[in-house]
Amino acid sequence: MDVEKILAISGKPGLYLLQIQTRSGFVAESLLDGKKITVNLRSNVSLLSEISMYTYEEEKPLVEIMRAIAVKENEGPAISHKEDNAKLIAYFKEIVPNYDEDRVYPSDIKKVVNWYNILQAKGMVSKEEPKVENAEEIKDQVVKEEKAKKGSNASEPAKQTKEKAPAKTKK
Repeated sequence: MDVEKILAISGKPGLYLLQIQTRSGFVAESLLDGKKITVNLRSNVSLLSEISMYTYEEEKPLVEIMRAIAVKENEGPAISHKEDNAKLIAYFKEIVPNYDEDRVYPSDIKKVVNWYNILQAKGMVSKEEPKVENAEEIKDQVVKEEKAKKGSNASEPAKQTKEKAPAKTKK
């Protein structure tokens, strides 16, 4: 399952595929309807490859949970995310039996099931081992761009002038 360019954008429904980066953010294509949108760098964006869920032992990456659902469903669709909470919790317990019930809410389970069904409809789920090669690079690049944007304030030129001034020497 290749999720290194799949995004969840806060305030926007569904999942998005990272298309291209721009000066002020990036362009993403909706996996629901195929529409392209521009996303500002100030938006709260998460890569699916960086999301984890709490278990009693450790945090489990979302990619592994998606793979477990694909194995259980034989790469077919999961139950609807609109089912009642009791059914969703029972279903999720089959997938991740040791998830932390105090910190993983039914709304989180609904998101995971909904995201899985979106990816499954696009043929992006697989029982194979997760593939997350460039996730750190993508994340680092977004962080660098955000720092560069914030660094263009008045404080940065002052630092540059200090660095350019010649050092004083004692005679």
